[in-house]
Amino acid sequence: MKKTPLVLVSVLVTSLTTALAGPAAAAPAAVPGDLRQIQTRQSLLGSHTWYQQTYRGIPVFGGYYATHRTTDGTVTTADGRKTVTGLTGTAARLSEQRARSTVAGRLGSQPARSELVVFPGPTAKLAWQTLTPTARGTVRSLLDAGSGTVLLEENTAREANGTGQVFDPNPVVALQDESLTDQDDTDHPALKAAYRRVTLRHLDPDKDTLQGSYANNLSEPAVTSAPRTYVYPRSDPGFEQVMTYYSMTAAQDYLHRLGFIDVNNEPQDYRTTGFTADNSYYDPSVDAITLGTGGVDDAEDNEVIWHELGHAIQDDQVPGFGSTVEAGAIGEGFGDYWAVTMSQATSPDTAVTPLACVMDWDATSYTDDEPHCLRRTDTAKLYPGDLVGQVHADGEIWSHALWDINQALGRTRANRIILEAQFRFTPDVTMPQAAEATVATARVLHGPRAAAQTRKAFQARGILS
Repeated sequence: MKKTPLVLVSVLVTSLTTALAGPAAAAPAAVPGDLRQIQTRQSLLGSHTWYQQTYRGIPVFGGYYATHRTTDGTVTTADGRKTVTGLTGTAARLSEQRARSTVAGRLGSQPARSELVVFPGPTAKLAWQTLTPTARGTVRSLLDAGSGTVLLEENTAREANGTGQVFDPNPVVALQDESLTDQDDTDHPALKAAYRRVTLRHLDPDKDTLQGSYANNLSEPAVTSAPRTYVYPRSDPGFEQVMTYYSMTAAQDYLHRLGFIDVNNEPQDYRTTGFTADNSYYDPSVDAITLGTGGVDDAEDNEVIWHELGHAIQDDQVPGFGSTVEAGAIGEGFGDYWAVTMSQATSPDTAVTPLACVMDWDATSYTDDEPHCLRRTDTAKLYPGDLVGQVHADGEIWSHALWDINQALGRTRANRIILEAQFRFTPDVTMPQAAEATVATARVLHGPRAAAQTRKAFQARGILS
């Protein structure tokens, strides 16, 4: 059987149904030459022709067009073409062999296939797409054909998806309302608009529990659903189990998009039941995260989940990380920063809920000032004068430096630098040592200008001179 090129994205029947237009010509005459016919299939009700969108002869990643002609002559279409803007040329500066070697070095296996594609977006890019067999399935990587930056990386092996209901990142931010309160975990009307239906990705297809490639629910009793529909109100213990699965999976997907496929790349154990304190923790001895139910249930606030996941990430990168108070403060600072930068993807930065405010829903239970913040990533604290020997308080010095790097370099470049640098930390690293490692990493990844901006952020906190 002729195989469809893998750049053609699979389309679910439900997606096709919503994309169907009215009667139309077999191929859109307004855009001649931008479609390449892939296949025609006959069914009981007619014929179905699929096209790959191209740009100057190069496949557009995710771009498709289809026509469906029924036996009575009716034609409907599915138009999934992408807008290609800002692409100045079709010559790749990065060679195909260099792209293949880069992927092989990270994945430990040679790509079986590679091709040049157009990666659409606000500014389209040329990219090398590689398909690499691994023990866990084929990994698709898209590398910027100019800079070599990883634009997308995903495992193409089939996994099950489910449906869940969550807050993202929490009700205070979603509704821009600092007056919200827990009200004893009730599903009160003020929170109704904060719920979101989401896809729960990477679920184990052989189970009906919240167990998947990047998150493993150990809560008791654990929710189950044969149709994989996990929709609960916050008053149900299942809600927090879904929140945590969704948040952990989203974080690992983001790590993969950054190019890190071996950073805590495992099902992270977690529990959202059984611990009634208003606290949460990561336990490295068992590699598990426990989220408390005192006050606002901690797993109702994505930033609490992402903070604790930050500890798991660092412990995975540096075994035994945080063996001194100062190293522990770096860990707490990174956890706060990781919570904030994950929230960047979906949260507005407003006067009501500034991004630098950490865990603003959870904090409503024990703070009076508005905005409600457990901590912030923009305090005026300086190293070493403001060190008090308490890891959470001292961590605000480190988180502010990371936040300044983020603001100077942008979320993607900053996070690639910050995460890559942590591989070079030691369990007892000091802030100046960690800062120098981060500056050196910025120079290697993004050049002297990025290194200078990174150094400036640490100098502003007194960490580097």
